[in-house]
Amino acid sequence: MSKELAKTYDPKGLEDRLYQKWLDSGYFHAKVNKAKKPFTIVMPPPNVTGQLHMGHALDETMQDILIRFKRMQGYEALWQPGTDHAAIATEVKVINKLKEQGIDKNEIGREEFLKHAWAWKEEYGGKIINQLKKLGASADWERERFTMDEGCSKAVQEVFIRLYNKGYIYKGSRIINWCPVCQTSISDAEVEHEDQDGFFWHINYPVVGEEGKFVEIATTRPETLLGDTAVAVNPEDDRYKDLVGKMLKLPLTDREIPVIADAYVDKEFGTGCVKITPAHDPNDFEVGKRHNLEEINILNDDATINDLGGKYAGMDRYEARKAMVKDLEDLGLLVKVVPHNHSVGTHDRCGTTVEPMIKPQWFVKMDEMAKAAIDTLKDGDLQFVPERFDKTYLHWLENIRDWCISRQLWWGHRIPAYYCDDCGETVVAKEMPKICPKCGKNHFHQDEDTLDTWFSSALWPFSTLGWPDNTEEMEYFYPTDVLVTGYDIIFFWVIRMVFSALEQTGKAPFHHVLIHGLVRDSQGRKMSKSLGNGIDPLEVIDKYGADALRLTLMTGNAPGNDMRFYWERVESSRNFANKVWNASRFIMMNLEKAEVPASMDLSELTAADKWILCKFNDVAKDVTDNMEKFELGIAVQKVYDFIWEEFCDWYIEMVKPRLYNDEDTTKAAALWTLKTVLGGALKLLHPYMPFITEEIYCTLNPEEESIMIASWPEWKTEWDFKQDEKDVEMIKEAVRSIRGVRTEMNVPPSKKATVYVVAEDASVRETFEKGKVFFATLASASEVLVQTDKSGIAEDAVSAVIPQAVIYIPFAELVDIEKEIQRLEKEEGRLEKELARVNGMLSNERFISKAPQAKIDEEKGKLEKYTQMMEQVKERLAQLR
Repeated sequence: MSKELAKTYDPKGLEDRLYQKWLDSGYFHAKVNKAKKPFTIVMPPPNVTGQLHMGHALDETMQDILIRFKRMQGYEALWQPGTDHAAIATEVKVINKLKEQGIDKNEIGREEFLKHAWAWKEEYGGKIINQLKKLGASADWERERFTMDEGCSKAVQEVFIRLYNKGYIYKGSRIINWCPVCQTSISDAEVEHEDQDGFFWHINYPVVGEEGKFVEIATTRPETLLGDTAVAVNPEDDRYKDLVGKMLKLPLTDREIPVIADAYVDKEFGTGCVKITPAHDPNDFEVGKRHNLEEINILNDDATINDLGGKYAGMDRYEARKAMVKDLEDLGLLVKVVPHNHSVGTHDRCGTTVEPMIKPQWFVKMDEMAKAAIDTLKDGDLQFVPERFDKTYLHWLENIRDWCISRQLWWGHRIPAYYCDDCGETVVAKEMPKICPKCGKNHFHQDEDTLDTWFSSALWPFSTLGWPDNTEEMEYFYPTDVLVTGYDIIFFWVIRMVFSALEQTGKAPFHHVLIHGLVRDSQGRKMSKSLGNGIDPLEVIDKYGADALRLTLMTGNAPGNDMRFYWERVESSRNFANKVWNASRFIMMNLEKAEVPASMDLSELTAADKWILCKFNDVAKDVTDNMEKFELGIAVQKVYDFIWEEFCDWYIEMVKPRLYNDEDTTKAAALWTLKTVLGGALKLLHPYMPFITEEIYCTLNPEEESIMIASWPEWKTEWDFKQDEKDVEMIKEAVRSIRGVRTEMNVPPSKKATVYVVAEDASVRETFEKGKVFFATLASASEVLVQTDKSGIAEDAVSAVIPQAVIYIPFAELVDIEKEIQRLEKEEGRLEKELARVNGMLSNERFISKAPQAKIDEEKGKLEKYTQMMEQVKERLAQLR
């Protein structure tokens, strides 16, 4: 071995150097290769406004683990990366940046604004990608895509036109969610519902022509009264049968509105009378359609009252609410105000309370496509891991409404719809028509709106592979294998990808959806800017290295479950890296000094060598099974335990006597085994900790290019040494028992003593005879004597029992009796004082009556502990005397 490992493991220089090596070698690039099976993952495209956060770090680490695993298994593994234009988020950033320069978006106009947006994308778009590289992401950067690049834009246009021609896309005035701050429509999935304290205002509406008769309604939004066009009662409600068809005077206006009967009204809720405002409530909108009611929009886009609001025109919605409630009170029409906690929709981007409003918008009809998406799950073509997320997916699809896809933004895919200025005809096409098909004129303007950002990211699994063109990538890598994502975007994104892919390609876009939870802080709180508890992954990488962060994120990680982030865990991950590094250095220093055979006759191996090979064989099989089932946390725990315990703490200690003895004929077998098992263990660890494993593996095997393209370990029949495994486990059991006895008796590790192994079974005796060399080392034995009975063993020998043998150690060899008696007498004196103190406190009435209960319990606990210790000391002294 020409190269050697540095004395200490320092991830800083090492990680950047190795990542560059992988890039230069083109290991991340996947090609269409019919001789291999493909395995594909598409990266959920981070926003170009983005900064790497812990959620990304977890998401990308899981994908990287899967892709590295499959690459080593011999698949042509494509991890397709890219970024998302993130319409509204980016537009807001650009508007704010321009504001700082004193530039108004509307003054410079659309074309100029878009130049600034593209400049922003160029400046910040690559930032998060570079951060992903720091994490070790082995994505195919040569294929990096952007949701607004030429190919993806072509796919978006194609899908819009296809769905429009099929009658699935339509323009209509419907109730949509309107954000008064962002001044755009948003889809249902972008509305977060939160419970807020509010009120029910009970208001009397006078019955026309019947002096002193009123209908009492209750509302949480009194300002929308200005847009009421009816009051509804349930047709089965006997209380109001005589009212149906009568007119009411709408308070604060000069309008009269009818009382209508509709089954939508719940007789038991409130007063059983409901005000109907078709332009400002989705349910009222449906009632209005059934009864041909007028739709009166009383709000401007910024949520101020519009010109239809009379004296309230120009007021903010909440300001108008106060003024109107006061006026109703003055008119004697306010019956009462009742506190009420209710669910309020807010925009997930800016937190503003959303206003339901009627607006002409573009919609996608969801009935048929939702059915197909439900069927694909039921048919098993699509599977969620864990399965419980099926419910979330189905619940959303079964209750889906038509998707509002138009946004009043400039940054994004502009809707390919053109309007004739002369006759108003709408033409949906790839470019502006020359002549109107209806009137023959040639004056057109394009729709001002852009598409919802999720419309383009819904096509991501196939638009990135070249669709709608029939590319060889599309044919080879699609459908993809697994999507890794958080449970928080099942509605937004997963569902839309599924129905879009089924509609456009006839296939589900991926076979599995692996769902992970959120990374929370150590107190279990969501990481957020407002709490200031976010932990920057780059800071962790800078301090401990990417491998330590990756291992921390995967330790104890179970699909679908949230996890907590502790700095202590990162420390222990880094300690594990140090352990692997130091063990590897130790092995390589020994390999340097001897000739290690390239291959080994397995019959020349000792039981210890066979034991570790058998252990490794089984762990490789188990880990592979776990990874195939996406149990990444369980898999890495098995690798960790194997390396730390079986390999480092047991096997390396077992072989040390053979390594240090040049006369030992089994030294070559020990070295071959060390090198073989270390190489295999590094491969199993590689997907999780790619950098440290690459550095060690290539130093261990200088003839190999990279661990990344080395083959994944597979279970071998010839390494299935079950009997040797059993034998060595028995010796380990004996070692543990001896260590237990020595600890109990406070024997220092340096003190050696004779160890007798007494067993009637000849095969057990043979096992200990063969394992003497390492058994003596591990058991701190000056010599090991194996015999059938107790002959020659002193009566006072200390014994330890294991299932098929009894271990004896002469007492006098373990302990200097005089010294031990002195030590125990000293301990006895100390415990007498402690017991006197505790008993004194607990028998003191004043202490018992005044001290807090916790303090009394603490002292009682001490009494119990000291009494127990005293018994042990007395018993031990009696034995020694």
